[in-house]
Amino acid sequence: MSAANFTAEDVANFLTENPDFFQEHADLFSSLRIPHPNESRAISLGERQILTLRSKAKELEWKLSNLIHNASGNEKISKTLMAWCSRMLAEPNPINLPGHIVRSLGDMFDLPTIALRLWDLPALGSDSEFTQDVTSSIRQYAQELTHPYCGPLEGQEAASWLGTAPASLAIIPLKPHNRTQPFGLLVLGADDPKRFSPNMGTTFLDTINELASASLTRLDSLNDEPERA
Repeated sequence: MSAANFTAEDVANFLTENPDFFQEHADLFSSLRIPHPNESRAISLGERQILTLRSKAKELEWKLSNLIHNASGNEKISKTLMAWCSRMLAEPNPINLPGHIVRSLGDMFDLPTIALRLWDLPALGSDSEFTQDVTSSIRQYAQELTHPYCGPLEGQEAASWLGTAPASLAIIPLKPHNRTQPFGLLVLGADDPKRFSPNMGTTFLDTINELASASLTRLDSLNDEPERA
């Protein structure tokens, strides 16, 4: 094959198959000049390699920084959920749990508006604020939600329970393990349109469902308690 027929791929394959080439031709290695990746000047192969290594190091540092930031944020949320769970466990009167859930979530997660609606829990009574405005369409929607909804409020009937219109919201169906159907919806409203986005993960929202649902099942046990004289 003549030199005129060489392609860039041929040269690359040759160098790959002959790793000792530049060691045997050290003078060539030190004299070769190639374009700088970001400037209009030529540099040696050694300098180019150093720039490549620095670029990779910066990329790894950025990824590590993001991992540390996310880990710190997740740890903070986990501790907040633990504190919330502890408060619910310490609540002696189950009737107070719905109000406690709303207040605590708002305080701990800095949410301006939260709504909770429950059904099929006779212990609450029909006059409770937490049993109002529950339509058949709301109950049907809760049954169809397999995961928490995150996104804008448009078209969300449950958003009408919130005192002020949020920029984004999360809707969590409440379904404890001992029930086949949900018995409520928890609606979280945020001023930030990116706080609850459609592409966000719902791991912590699922945890909120599990903790809130488990605590609210204590209202079921009130119906089984014998009447006191």
